[in-house]
Amino acid sequence: MNVNEENPDTEIFETGHTILVAEDEALIRMDIVETLVGAGYEVVAECSNGEEAVERALELEPDLCILDVKMPKLDGISAAEKIMSETSSAVVMLTAFSQEELVSRAAEAGAMAYLVKPFTPSDLLPQITVALSRQSEMLALEDEIANLTDRFETRKRVDRAKGLLMKEMGLSEPEAFRWIQKTSMNRRLSMREVADAVIDQIGED
Repeated sequence: MNVNEENPDTEIFETGHTILVAEDEALIRMDIVETLVGAGYEVVAECSNGEEAVERALELEPDLCILDVKMPKLDGISAAEKIMSETSSAVVMLTAFSQEELVSRAAEAGAMAYLVKPFTPSDLLPQITVALSRQSEMLALEDEIANLTDRFETRKRVDRAKGLLMKEMGLSEPEAFRWIQKTSMNRRLSMREVADAVIDQIGED
């Protein structure tokens, strides 16, 4: 842990996590980058459109990508779909439109957190923590699934099963994941098989 030289009262935590920021509005992008750097994250790329975000994400494979929904050339949700299907990066979506359709699309794309503008650093940083935590859970699937496309589909099914367990059993998200992981080990099934069984037995909303 270091101290910010410009503001000695501000602590900087060295997280070791790398982040890509894609936002077409330069001032918002600068504010996000400043917040991340101040919190100890390493910003490895700043992008102004979706195509550039995908290209840089595939090149750099950051731990997390922050993507604006509305961007030139390629929208953020389409960019998220490409990034999540080909890398292990976590994704946080940003938008000025708090529409249910966009929330659903972002979730289907694999986004692990979602923020509506305007937001503050105190809004953004916890969502990043949540997304990175969920990413670490999903990376546990890699040992049993080699194919990235299968891994992406498994990730979505495990997320769906976690949601059902949280609602049905009153578990927290980490507890729901550990339940799936433990059941997988105890019954010698893949986590995807356990997730599918949960979805079949409890049923989808």
